Amino acid sequence: MEQEFQSFVTMLTELWTMLVAQSRNLLLPSRLTQIAILLVCAVVAWGLGRATSPRMRAWMRELEGWPKWRLRFLLLIEKRLWLIYFILLSWLSVAVMRMITTFPSRRYILALIASIATAWLIVSLTTRLVRNPLLRRFVSWGLWIWVTLYFLGLTDEASEILDGLAIQFGDFRLSALAILKALVVTALLFTLARMLAGTTSARIRRNDDISPSMQVLLVKVVQIVLFSAAFFIGLKAVGFDLTGLAVLSGAVGVGLGFGLQKVVSNLVSGVIILLDKSVKPGDVISLGETFGWITALGARYVSITTRDGKEYLIPNEDLITGQVVNWSHQNDFVRLDIFFGTAYADDPHVVRKVAIEAAMGVNRVLKDRPPVCHIVGFGDSSVDYILRFWITDPTGGLTNIRGNVYLALWDAFKEHGISIPFPQREVKVLEGSTLVTAPARASSESGFAGD
Repeated sequence: MEQEFQSFVTMLTELWTMLVAQSRNLLLPSRLTQIAILLVCAVVAWGLGRATSPRMRAWMRELEGWPKWRLRFLLLIEKRLWLIYFILLSWLSVAVMRMITTFPSRRYILALIASIATAWLIVSLTTRLVRNPLLRRFVSWGLWIWVTLYFLGLTDEASEILDGLAIQFGDFRLSALAILKALVVTALLFTLARMLAGTTSARIRRNDDISPSMQVLLVKVVQIVLFSAAFFIGLKAVGFDLTGLAVLSGAVGVGLGFGLQKVVSNLVSGVIILLDKSVKPGDVISLGETFGWITALGARYVSITTRDGKEYLIPNEDLITGQVVNWSHQNDFVRLDIFFGTAYADDPHVVRKVAIEAAMGVNRVLKDRPPVCHIVGFGDSSVDYILRFWITDPTGGLTNIRGNVYLALWDAFKEHGISIPFPQREVKVLEGSTLVTAPARASSESGFAGD
């Protein structure tokens, strides 16, 4: 450990000596001239960026109908106009100096800064592929530092310094360089895996030969495989021993199994739901008091949207262990029942015929499966009927179609003189009875005496 610390201090000393020697060369007249040219280029680039940025924004607002990715790319360019102008002016200065003098040292700093600025611009544009803001910032700063050290010729020295910052436990040695490589490689692999997963998922969803539930299952399998492969390949690429990681992951897995039983149960239940195809996106289901259609099948929950716009997240375990009514499991046919009553004076044969014709005239009621009407009992004040009819679009709502059928019955009964009875009560005073009322209060008690 002491030897590693001494070697680390030695490397820092050598690097500092080299930087001091390089800084002395900057005081040469030719180097000062190049620095002055770069400062002028920076000021001019800043002014040009301030002048052209509003015009470019106004032009972008007029671009209607363009794809979003093009507009986002133009916005990235607009935010980096000053850097683009600086790069163009720097390379123009390099070209002018090349025509003025043949000595490479007279344009060395100009070419160096122009190259670094160009690499920074490429990094800032390509890292936009990383969607996670924190990861994108980390990758951007890492690549900016790396390209700067590369053009300055300090990559070997920086690698030695980072490799000297290490922790060793027996045969296991973990250095800052290995951690940095692992993070960068894993981030790049995760970005590539995300792009491949997105492309593959889009193709799977466009395939009409695959059922919706199998589409969701295949998309999840592809995502798990690609991201797992990116993680382990990234660790293996930087030299991590996966044998010890396997033992550690096994121990962690046992602990998570006991501590996250519900989470694991929901994950397994989600896979079972996708395999047995009991529910799928678009199905209309009712679970307890919740009635709606499935909009998404997640790894932990099922998203159900109701008619009033509420979105319920039902755990997958509830769909496996509870009673679920799937209104569109095997087919889309749904039978609805409504009850009504008519007076005893009305002919039941006419009532049944009128009710069936009224239901047939309502939209959404199937004609190939005609409604039926039956007497279900003789009530205290009415003959009770049940009217059954079929629909094929439960996602359109059940209450509204029942209401439309009831309204059609009302109009049809009114047209044919069929009455809908309601309970009535008659009060009879028997002969010889005396009606007793409460005595009126004295006028003096009412406070209006003398009126």
